[in-house]
Amino acid sequence: MWQYPDAIAIGRQIALLGVELGIGRTEERQLGHTGMFLILTIGFVFSMFAVRITRAYLTAPMVFLAVGLAFSQANVIDAGQARETLHIVAEIALVLLLFLDAAQIDFKALREHQTWPARMLVFGLPLAVVFGTVANVLIFPEWPLLVCALVAALLAPTDAALGQAVITNPLVPERVRNGITVESGLNDGLALPIILLLASLVAGMSGRSGTDWALFGLQQVALGTVAGLVIGLAGAVLLLFCKRKMLTSATYEGVGAIALAGSAYAFALVLGGNGFISAFVAGLAFGSRVRGRCKFVYEFVESDGQLLVWSAFFLLGLAMLPGAIAALDWRIGLAIMASLLVVRPLAIWLSMTGSQASGLTRLFFGWFGPRGLATALFALLVAAEIGDPWADVVMAIAFNAVWISALLHGVSAAPAAAYYSRHTEGMGECAENRAMPARLDVQES
Repeated sequence: MWQYPDAIAIGRQIALLGVELGIGRTEERQLGHTGMFLILTIGFVFSMFAVRITRAYLTAPMVFLAVGLAFSQANVIDAGQARETLHIVAEIALVLLLFLDAAQIDFKALREHQTWPARMLVFGLPLAVVFGTVANVLIFPEWPLLVCALVAALLAPTDAALGQAVITNPLVPERVRNGITVESGLNDGLALPIILLLASLVAGMSGRSGTDWALFGLQQVALGTVAGLVIGLAGAVLLLFCKRKMLTSATYEGVGAIALAGSAYAFALVLGGNGFISAFVAGLAFGSRVRGRCKFVYEFVESDGQLLVWSAFFLLGLAMLPGAIAALDWRIGLAIMASLLVVRPLAIWLSMTGSQASGLTRLFFGWFGPRGLATALFALLVAAEIGDPWADVVMAIAFNAVWISALLHGVSAAPAAAYYSRHTEGMGECAENRAMPARLDVQES
């Protein structure tokens, strides 16, 4: 797991992003050049101080959200161009991360040695949706139940990147760090079918019958699952065959993995299913057969994949945060804080009932479930489907939840990790300090 950003890679990614935003229509080109100059300058400065910044209470998502918001307020980059770019970056990031996160999962290890994240996924995630729905009904009594449930589902996925100081801190027990990482890597893919079904039902409130939209949602989930299984298994079989015959190498396997994720997405669209569910299922199928024999699956998520995520955070701050902050009122703020401080901690606490985790560990897991890129990208996806009047409300809650979570979890990550590590160090032999089995080594090509 990387600890500090690769300065050269960060500069390269920001440079490419700057060029993309800087090329506009003739009448917009001067504005684009100004934006490109500022992006590249900020990228250079950030690269020079990257280690110091990430050792402080700042995280990369916090920095890039703030820079994007500052650029929007300065009006140096066209917001329309930024939104168009955001949709492209968001879809690419979501497809790749769903596929690659799923491909890393070792189900045998999850069942035998990682019961904590399994509990949080199987019990904690559904409980978070249920408790979140109840909280939203109390805060927004005039809202339809389906909208309350959709918002709760959008706020259920978590993002370990916003608490990077926790999962990279070697003083925090490995089993705890691993639990946070595994849960955040899988819960977005598991929450997606729930979100799509609820979005279909919300859309049906103003058009066709709820039954028609429910069938449409089920079709999206079912055909997306079939497409992902077919592409993932076929890709794994072909990869293993080519490795045995020495027809490929590690360099080309990485290109192939990206292409396979995109292929799963596109094949689902051809069949009439959901491409994101297909990418997630394809990753599960691919990883179950390959079992660690494709280095790229691990390397991309921990290096260049982070740069793709940071680009998305920058564009979110630039294109979406100004409108979201303008729409923020006390009830939206209350719903977000209820999700962060009550819904998630209570769901995780109950899901860990009967385990050997201490009370402090349950609270630690419950707090470090920050809302990140999945929440924002899923909101973008469903907004177009549900339409008015709920699209703007859903996006306002989701985007405000992301920046509030980035701030609170980013600032609290380092001190909370230090406190927790001191506490567990004094516990001696306990479930938290139990050694994890070694991860399956990635074979050389």
